[in-house]
Amino acid sequence: MIASLLIANRGEIACRVMRTARRLGVRTIAVYSDADAKALHVRMADEAVHIGASPARESYLCGDRIIEAAKESGAEGIHPGYGFLAENADFAQAVIDAGLIWVGPKPDSIRAMGLKDAAKKLMAEAGVPVTPGYLGEDQSPKHLKKEADAIGYPVLIKAVAGGGGKGMRKVDVGADFEDALESCKREASSSFGNDIVLLEKWIESPRHIEVQVFGDSHGNVVHLFERDCSLQRRHQKVIEEAPAPCMDAETREAVCGAAVRAAQAVSYEGAGTIEFIADASEGLRGDRIWFMEMNTRLQVEHPVTEEITGQDLVEWQLRVASGEPLPKTQDELAITGHAIEARLYAEEPAKGFLPSVGKLDHFDLGDEGRIETGVEEGDAISSFYDPMIAKLIGRGADRDEAIGELASMLDNVEVWPVRTNAGFLFNAVLHPEFGAADIDTGFIERNLDALVPDPEPEEAIWRGAAAVALAVDEDEEPLAGLAGFRLNAPVQDRVSLSRRSEVRWVSTADGEFAAVSGFRDEERVVAFYEGQAYEFGLTVRGTGASHGVHDGELEAPMPGKVTAVEVSHGEKVAKGQRLLTLEAMKMEHALTAPFDGTVAELNAKAGAQVTEGQLLVRVEAEPTSD
Repeated sequence: MIASLLIANRGEIACRVMRTARRLGVRTIAVYSDADAKALHVRMADEAVHIGASPARESYLCGDRIIEAAKESGAEGIHPGYGFLAENADFAQAVIDAGLIWVGPKPDSIRAMGLKDAAKKLMAEAGVPVTPGYLGEDQSPKHLKKEADAIGYPVLIKAVAGGGGKGMRKVDVGADFEDALESCKREASSSFGNDIVLLEKWIESPRHIEVQVFGDSHGNVVHLFERDCSLQRRHQKVIEEAPAPCMDAETREAVCGAAVRAAQAVSYEGAGTIEFIADASEGLRGDRIWFMEMNTRLQVEHPVTEEITGQDLVEWQLRVASGEPLPKTQDELAITGHAIEARLYAEEPAKGFLPSVGKLDHFDLGDEGRIETGVEEGDAISSFYDPMIAKLIGRGADRDEAIGELASMLDNVEVWPVRTNAGFLFNAVLHPEFGAADIDTGFIERNLDALVPDPEPEEAIWRGAAAVALAVDEDEEPLAGLAGFRLNAPVQDRVSLSRRSEVRWVSTADGEFAAVSGFRDEERVVAFYEGQAYEFGLTVRGTGASHGVHDGELEAPMPGKVTAVEVSHGEKVAKGQRLLTLEAMKMEHALTAPFDGTVAELNAKAGAQVTEGQLLVRVEAEPTSD
């Protein structure tokens, strides 16, 4: 077994790897950027090494510095986690060349599966069914448009080096193809340094089915069954579960067998995932499931596989990297129960899922189920990295029981002042279609209005918040906190919430039951209900700032980088026209004209870093005639 391990990552996956390493008696070394100097993964490790500035390209993406840190700390091996350098074959080779153990697949396997077009050709040769599309070398917009027309719309544009939902665009009609292609290539170049794309036929009623595979250096390859990752937003996974609902034994054998053949085709070692797209218009069928890509790393959603198989996949990784054979043979692996994972993000669903950053002054995820996180109360969510706060995993003897536990976990989420998608996730797992397993990758978009929580509280929540406001110290006036009590009163300064008075209030209004929890401080009451946070101001101070549109003024909704400016000063624009694109927390956000008018002020240029609330564009409305 590896004696000491450097984890070349951050956040919840770094903490996750450390827990298993510690159980196995392996010494752990963390690496950290300026922004992560006091992060949980740094505090958990036996040793920590600073590797650079806050931007990932100056720290977590600096392979040479990470290898240097491993040598300085005496680490025997490097675990890459997922994201960052996890699927970088050159980094994997550099680790090996430095005399260190690489906890991952061989560099040649990463290269073979790293580019989606080459991987699909290889899979077709291995007898693995692949999605119809275009994998050619001619990348001219004219030729790609011609191929898309021939495939038939809708089509999916995919960056060959893409991952994590980035570098992907669905195109419904030919007239939108060129704009989508340009946006896709720009995002792919920024995220992966490679703007080459492929085209795929868009599958109607698609379900995203993936299979966990594992190989060792002794020629053994097994699968640990499938996961369903169909609930996605903008091609990013939101809720994952195992096993896949409505998967019969024959279809499971077909898809898992294809996954094993795929791994064998590249002599795979370590943890990997074979991703398939299924046409579920007539249910899951083995002849309607096609290979999409392989992820040559541990997946974010690996806990659901662990829960149904009883295996620790990180332990498997460490044992395989140490030269041991796989801990189990295929006939020793079986499915027990059901597990569902929800990704808790720092974002505001009611505001178009804009990322939310800041300090976690109040942070309580309860004690039910399995929770994977890399933060604690008092830590900060930074704009430099992915906005995922935690993964909540509900488990049960069957799917209904797992849904029930996960819904209860989401109901108990209390996070403030950073906003989360917990209320959105709560609504998703309790949606009738989800309960009936009537799901596909369009589920969220189709039901978006029903899933996004109403920012205005119900009467029962008002009553619960009032009860929190009255839960004051005995030496205070019972009604003192109600002066100026109103919803969403703007507050200019964020204050410490250490003097909070926490209660759980059960209220009924119009015959409906509501269990509201919350806290209060000198200026506000925050109530939590079904994962959603509601703020009630106790005082009115200042006018506040919404970082939105004020008389045509468009402000940056968060810190980020301007990647494209598509208008010029004095240009006439139409309502809804894209003015510029902002990249923040690994996502692109478009700022559009609020009405017909003229660009009167332009304070942004491509490549510039901007701060939250910074005025970027001002549009003057077209004069109206009486």
